[in-house]
Amino acid sequence: MSELFDAVDALVASRSALPAAAERKRLRMAHGLTLDEVAAALRVRRATVSGWESAKKPVEPRGPEREAYARLLNQLAELYPPSEEPPVPEAATPVGAPVPAQSEALSAGPAVETAATPATESSQPSAPDLVATVPDAVPRPTHATRPSSKSPRPGERRAVAVGASMGAHERFAHGPLAVVDADADGHVSAYCTAGLVLDVPAKSLPALVDWTLREARLGQARLSAPGKDADPLLVLTDSALKRYGLPTELTEEERLAGRIPENHKVIKQLARAEWKLTQRGFGAWARIYRPAQGSERACVQLCIPSWHALDARHWGEAGRLAPAELARVLGVYASRVMTPRGSTAVTGLELMTALHPPTRASQPDAAGRRHSEHNPGSLGRDPVDPAPCEAPDGHPLLADLPRFHVRGPGEKLFEEAYDWARPMTDAECTLRHLVGIDVNMAFAAGANGLNVGLGAPTHVKAPVFDAKLPGSWLVDLSHVDLSRVKTGKDTWTELDADLLPSPFTPKGDRPTGPAWYATPTVAYAVELGYEVHPLEAYVRHDSGRYLDGWYQRLREAYLATMTDLGVSADMAPADFLRAMDGYKDRDPQLAIVVSAIKATVKGGLGKLRERPRGEGWKPGQPWRALARPTWRPDIRAAVISRTRVNLHRKIVKHAAFTGHYPVAVLSDCVVYASDGPSPLDFLPYRGGKPLPGGFKLGVNPGLVKHEGTQSVLWGEEVRDRFDVPDLNLARYIKDGTVTDVDHGE
Repeated sequence: MSELFDAVDALVASRSALPAAAERKRLRMAHGLTLDEVAAALRVRRATVSGWESAKKPVEPRGPEREAYARLLNQLAELYPPSEEPPVPEAATPVGAPVPAQSEALSAGPAVETAATPATESSQPSAPDLVATVPDAVPRPTHATRPSSKSPRPGERRAVAVGASMGAHERFAHGPLAVVDADADGHVSAYCTAGLVLDVPAKSLPALVDWTLREARLGQARLSAPGKDADPLLVLTDSALKRYGLPTELTEEERLAGRIPENHKVIKQLARAEWKLTQRGFGAWARIYRPAQGSERACVQLCIPSWHALDARHWGEAGRLAPAELARVLGVYASRVMTPRGSTAVTGLELMTALHPPTRASQPDAAGRRHSEHNPGSLGRDPVDPAPCEAPDGHPLLADLPRFHVRGPGEKLFEEAYDWARPMTDAECTLRHLVGIDVNMAFAAGANGLNVGLGAPTHVKAPVFDAKLPGSWLVDLSHVDLSRVKTGKDTWTELDADLLPSPFTPKGDRPTGPAWYATPTVAYAVELGYEVHPLEAYVRHDSGRYLDGWYQRLREAYLATMTDLGVSADMAPADFLRAMDGYKDRDPQLAIVVSAIKATVKGGLGKLRERPRGEGWKPGQPWRALARPTWRPDIRAAVISRTRVNLHRKIVKHAAFTGHYPVAVLSDCVVYASDGPSPLDFLPYRGGKPLPGGFKLGVNPGLVKHEGTQSVLWGEEVRDRFDVPDLNLARYIKDGTVTDVDHGE
């Protein structure tokens, strides 16, 4: 009989209605599940699950997959029901502002602090995409919440204490962050991410922190199951700083120290209220906390734009926006990436940890208790030393080297991005234009699917090269001849090697002897058709695709924001080029988010090999960053190596098919001489389809966009003016502006 019942249940499930695509995605992300995890559980392809969640063209699952998928969604719906909270009054949400996140857990990030600070990770499931635009003039939203000890008036909502019994969607109902502002009468308001404004009763900074944790209902849920929910973020405007007794600008001494002095009256107020600061003190990104009691955290992060918390190189004019507009910019970034944890570089690094916390809860022991154990696929909680060749100059591993010793390629791994250029040929000088194309999110694309080491290296003498084994290899690649390379399984192609950069060095020079390379670089030499015989290596047998989730989250954040700006992934090449023309002007606030996402990629990878930052450091001594398990110069080198060879592979494919060679390459930008001003004038599209393995126009990471066009006469004039025949024109191709201080130095 039970078999009959099971058959009936399966039959009903095979025809039962499934929630809308957006709700399917919300439920998956609320539980911290990736597309890959769901696909593996249901034994389907990742693209299949993505199709089930597609907002534009949702695909309905069939057969046993539908039954299993329906069961998954039903269980998740019980855990993460839609919010039943009444909607905010209409006046509280400006026209075109993002929709309040009523039913989804917004995302936030981990906290990496010292032992005396709160727990080390805080991560969460992802959140709803905040789309649409805000009008040029954002009206002051209606105050929808008035926390006080009095009874609420008719029609007025009241903030409630945030309790552990609440679900994530209730505890974080007002979003991940708020911009705190004060008016001329001293009235303080907190502008949340969905247009909601909260009345703030706090008269002092300690009271503000207490109110945030008890009543504000700010924060975000974890990105992964083993992680921790993120702390709320308060952004203090100049008027709020004055209201709470803080300076609106730092003195020169305070700016250099990165904090206000410990004897400041506000810090004394915090101490009297038994609040603590992390070792970094009270700076532009301050963390105020009390030691955790069990699993309960009590921590609030502050962001102070006027103290240069939001670097203009990455956040543009965000620090000067009105409170509601700033809340929107930071809210979109937080929902799609994570709550900012500092600079974009810091946030990029924290996102890695949020997606792969170092520890997780074990299975219950005989007494039913769980313990902390290593989380597989993470970097663990303890730092590891790099191989000597991977260590940057001044590292303690190199303390025995002579003081002024300069390490050469045979002693030091030097995997960096391209900075290569050559003089133009006579034929190229007869063309009219120089056209630059730029790879979208190149380093993120280089991280996708990359196998990296998770633990310490093992030294091996005379190893056999294994392309699946991450590490650093001492090998002579000087015999690789680019004039004859393998471009297919049994296809060898003749090229003009003098017009190509070497794929093995950042400057594009051909190697002259043994040098240290990351695995992707050596694997590319094999791909080109040449044997390699390493002399020694430092390899990591414990490995995994650590950056896949990081790439996927940043990719989705980038594509969602670009779609909001009118640039989608399914555009034809000509339509894409038109859409990219002036896309930032369609919504300058979302353009800021795009810039911040890009900076999160590059900065996060850069943090993997963070150098000393003052603090009285001397060569041979350890510096603060070395204490992090995420200080991994080998992972950074592998990503850069893969990004560079990916670009070189496209350059070779293009040259083999068209006979055209690049004039200059700078990081992810390539410049070609062309008869026409558009990339379509030299990219070999046939019937709307690009050259397989070559450059393809599009918004997806790894595809290319138009970087800029200048005339060939401009290029020759610039090189003549500075008397540099191989001046890297890719550096100036975007707008043609060249100064006398930035020509290759």
